[in-house]
Amino acid sequence: MKEQFYQYIQQLQDTITKGLEEVDGKAKFQQDLWERPEGGGGRTRVIENGNVFEKGGVNISAVHGSLPVTMQKYFNVGDVDFFACGLSLVLHPKSPMVPTVHANWRYFEMYDKEGTVVRSWFGGGQDLTPYYLFEEDATHFHSVCKSACDKHNPEFYPQYKKQCDEYFWNAHREEARGIGGLFFDRLEATEAMSMEQWFNFVTEVGNSFLEAYVPIVERRKELPYTEEQRTWQEIRRGRYVEFNLVHDKGTLFGLKTNGRIESILMSLPPHVQWVYDHHPVEGSEEDKLLKVLAQPIDWIK
Repeated sequence: MKEQFYQYIQQLQDTITKGLEEVDGKAKFQQDLWERPEGGGGRTRVIENGNVFEKGGVNISAVHGSLPVTMQKYFNVGDVDFFACGLSLVLHPKSPMVPTVHANWRYFEMYDKEGTVVRSWFGGGQDLTPYYLFEEDATHFHSVCKSACDKHNPEFYPQYKKQCDEYFWNAHREEARGIGGLFFDRLEATEAMSMEQWFNFVTEVGNSFLEAYVPIVERRKELPYTEEQRTWQEIRRGRYVEFNLVHDKGTLFGLKTNGRIESILMSLPPHVQWVYDHHPVEGSEEDKLLKVLAQPIDWIK
């Protein structure tokens, strides 16, 4: 399974970077190969200063070795070895009218000292973070997510949407990071779902990414915007950074397993502001966004 999934994410990285370069029309992804001293490595691809994308990364990695003590405690296991591979992407568009997007699809195995797999699971998802709310964009993104889920189980979309709303929540701000999407973790084999069936589901979601995001970018990338709207985007990006550094489990795992710091922190936007006790004008488009982020919404009526 690990070879099967690693081969898949290599192909998916090629597909997604090619699709995003076509949308941008100017910038190309720069590739950076790296190795982890304890075992494994990755292929980082970063795009910067394009027509559409100010900064973004579409990265894959496959790392292995002895599970660090901090992560043993987190998983409540003893001295075990592990393998983890995945694709992680974050795109920060230049225009505040185009939403930031994040996605991640990953596979994890744990082994005893004889090398026998004792646990394995899939995880992942995709979520959207707009700066100005266009409800048709939110509906489109969630509709694609639901369609991918429904091909495998009609209960998946409501379950994984709920988990996404709960996970991407800035508890210290009492607001969502964005308008959600899907989030799933610890997808292990059960009587109802084999690992092969989970593989088919996770790859279905991965394959839906460009369909979920690119039409939104195409609709919004030419819209005019002001310096004030750009400032709002940078203030909201600050909340994005707060989530990634305070709450995100993927960032935590990368830092505690001696992952490559440049690849882990590529999710951070290049221009960010923190304005003391900032509140938008009541009834403004900015205020409308904050009200939406205060509680989860069913975007598919």
